[in-house]
Amino acid sequence: MGGVPKRHKTRSKVRMRRSQQKLKKTILVLCPHCKRLILPHRVCPFCGYYKGRQVIKIKEKTKKKKK
Repeated sequence: MGGVPKRHKTRSKVRMRRSQQKLKKTILVLCPHCKRLILPHRVCPFCGYYKGRQVIKIKEKTKKKKK
């Protein structure tokens, strides 16, 4: 037959389940090296540092000159 519920779900049970389906705020921390906001426990995408040492090299962005 399949997954057919035997009993009707009450409003309170449905709402209790749905109360967990919400968005969370993104937590950001300051990079100790370049002082920009980054996600915690990740390599800084701006300077390439993690836990006080450089892990990846970041290419310098060059500005395009207008004619």
